[in-house]
Amino acid sequence: MDLNGKTILVTGGTGSFGKRFVQTVLSRFQPKRLIIFSRDEFKQYEMQQKLSNDAIRFFIGDVRDKVRLHRAFEGVDYVVHAAALKQVPTAEYNPFECIKTNVIGAQNIIDVAIDHGIQKVVALSTDKACNPINLYGATKLCSDKLFTAGNSYAGQRATRFCVVRYGNVVGSRGSVIPYFLKLRKSGVFPVTDRRMTRFWITLDQGVDFVLTALEKMHGGEIFVPKIPTATLLDIAKAIGPECRIKTIGIRPGEKLHEALISEEDGRLTLEYKDYYVIQPQFPWWTEEKRKNGGKPVAKGFVYSSGSNRQRLSLVAIKKMIGNNVDAKPENIAQDPSLRAANY
Repeated sequence: MDLNGKTILVTGGTGSFGKRFVQTVLSRFQPKRLIIFSRDEFKQYEMQQKLSNDAIRFFIGDVRDKVRLHRAFEGVDYVVHAAALKQVPTAEYNPFECIKTNVIGAQNIIDVAIDHGIQKVVALSTDKACNPINLYGATKLCSDKLFTAGNSYAGQRATRFCVVRYGNVVGSRGSVIPYFLKLRKSGVFPVTDRRMTRFWITLDQGVDFVLTALEKMHGGEIFVPKIPTATLLDIAKAIGPECRIKTIGIRPGEKLHEALISEEDGRLTLEYKDYYVIQPQFPWWTEEKRKNGGKPVAKGFVYSSGSNRQRLSLVAIKKMIGNNVDAKPENIAQDPSLRAANY
């Protein structure tokens, strides 16, 4: 995707993904403008101290505020929508605040993008949007549906929307890995369930995949990367093999395994070399959109972290953590006796 001379806006641009996306775009392209849109002035200040590029613009604003979005979207070519309330327990206790940002905010993005003739919008989603059991997942499923339907709302206008859906991001704020790193000195890791699995992706992989979706999208797709799975037990072993594991039980709103593609979605899914595409059910979604090597998945296909054959070994987990956590551990265990896990 050539972003030279383009104007790109990132909502939630001071978050873990947003910061890495901005760094990547600046290192590979020469955009006309790169707008960081977020509501936290201090995070923007911190980001300003680390970036020195004439293309950068900082906009204080909230996706709940449609008037502010209208001002920010002036002259923008592409939008990457990463802003969201993402903490599961927080969403359970503050449900409508989550709805205001994740659902109403999504609709605001869609309306304003169409009004301003934005060419392409890529919205970030989560595995929790697939057959959701908690409010956060439900709001993201609703958001996914809104962005998919946004292509119909655009009508004959040029604006097109797609969604990128992936799992846990290694080292992102609020993830289990920084949490375990902080607890390692205590000698005890609380694990909800030893069988629990999750999909894992690095920030760099997530950014690259968004850029891929931005390039390949026609409008209405949900792009799902092929990424590995690891149990929370193996994450704990890789970070602190000397630590004791304390099983605390699955918390409200948690699943034992997450899914990125449900069986129902599977009927609409095409497989490519490195990713899947869940196709929209549009009358204008013709055979032309299905070219370039995509093949229908097998009947009954489900992409679940529990049955995923691509598993991370303990060695691979340690390497991934060492390369992708901002506050690197002093000594990530390098015990040579830790061999690849057998699955």
